[in-house]
Amino acid sequence: MDEYIDLLNEDGIPNGTVCLKSEAHKKGLFHASTHIWIFNNNKEVLIQKRAATKDVFPNLWDVSVAGHISAGEKPIFSAIREVQEELGLSLKKHNLHYIGTSKKRIEHCKDLIDFELHHIYICKIDFDIKSLKIQKEEVSEIKTIQLQSLIKVLNSKNNNFVPHGTTYYTFIIKAIKNTLSIK
Repeated sequence: MDEYIDLLNEDGIPNGTVCLKSEAHKKGLFHASTHIWIFNNNKEVLIQKRAATKDVFPNLWDVSVAGHISAGEKPIFSAIREVQEELGLSLKKHNLHYIGTSKKRIEHCKDLIDFELHHIYICKIDFDIKSLKIQKEEVSEIKTIQLQSLIKVLNSKNNNFVPHGTTYYTFIIKAIKNTLSIK
């Protein structure tokens, strides 16, 4: 779904320009998204399999929820909205803990350049996976994976996960471990 998004300056601050997401991707314009990692007290991390129809990284496992920040929208409200849209899970601001950003530029092909600043949140919450309702246009499947199993999978070569990079995944795992008081 195309939507209007804010373009960012080199410091990651909206620069006053708005354009369609499709145009930003076609031209490689810097914009923002949210990533939300959801896990519970049982050390289970919720992951999603991207829909087969996605332009980039179809059928790969990914962060619990991710999405673009709409024009004029604050990252925290984008995170809440995206979780509701993709999983049918209602969260409040206090459920989300902001842990930082990740800047990434990937040239998938000549007319698809993803240049994003990911605002990353973690969310420790007990949830019933059977009660979640996935957005079929974005997500084909969800499941939980034990944190230690996730670490092993991410460290393997052919892991079927979106290639966010070692630095990104190490940052996420450390934040989840700190929240769960795991060394």
